[in-house]
Amino acid sequence: MQAATLPLSYGWVWVREGMLLFKRQPMAMFFWSLVTNMLINLSYLVPLLGQMALISATPLLTFIALNACHRIAKGETIPLNAWLKPIKPVEVRRPLIRLGLLYMLVCLAGGIVATLPFMEGIINAIPQEGQVEESEILALMRAPMLTFTGLYILISALFWHAPALVGWHHIPIKKALFYSMVACWRNKLPFIVYGICWAALYYLMHQLGHLLLSLGFSVASIQLLTTPITLALMAILYCSFYPIYLSVFGASAMARREQANVLDADE
Repeated sequence: MQAATLPLSYGWVWVREGMLLFKRQPMAMFFWSLVTNMLINLSYLVPLLGQMALISATPLLTFIALNACHRIAKGETIPLNAWLKPIKPVEVRRPLIRLGLLYMLVCLAGGIVATLPFMEGIINAIPQEGQVEESEILALMRAPMLTFTGLYILISALFWHAPALVGWHHIPIKKALFYSMVACWRNKLPFIVYGICWAALYYLMHQLGHLLLSLGFSVASIQLLTTPITLALMAILYCSFYPIYLSVFGASAMARREQANVLDADE
């Protein structure tokens, strides 16, 4: 798989294309945003194990979203029974499950590596008697969290394109991870702009909440007003994954995949 090297401006182009894709079928992607948000909330019902299960399912969820966006881009509707169709074939589902387990293990290893250098200081700072203030806990965890953020950027680059490469092109996991890392490195500047754009959008969302609070709105009413906007932003984020893949690996890669599917169906 040959990855293109794109100019810096593509960071915003991906966000814009995600918005345009969302506008084609907003209810379909809004539904997917609701589903993923529900899964996130359900994961907190079982501490640690729930989060591990959700992380392991990330490649599957990403692949489902990519397929939905591909159908939307072709002008097709997405009936309810079609969402899980892309992961029904065993030759697609099993590698994605293995990819998810590997992703979870790598994230877990990253968390351990980020925390270990600060563990002694954290333990010594915790009093043997009495409760630790929440502000103190946040202060103690600031350094490990920043360290993990740096590591997670590398982890994200390693796994970013892997679900599409594994699920659509049946590339072995090791090669998919390598191709993903190379593609992200070649397009590091657009990805930086892409990250800045999303950080700015979520910052504006945060500021909107503060503005409504200052105008006298209750917390409940603010949540009622901002939750649909947040879900729409999540849906646009998912929609932006598809143009990233398409621009980096080219429409020809998708055409080859569909041609291979037609030949397999003929046989």
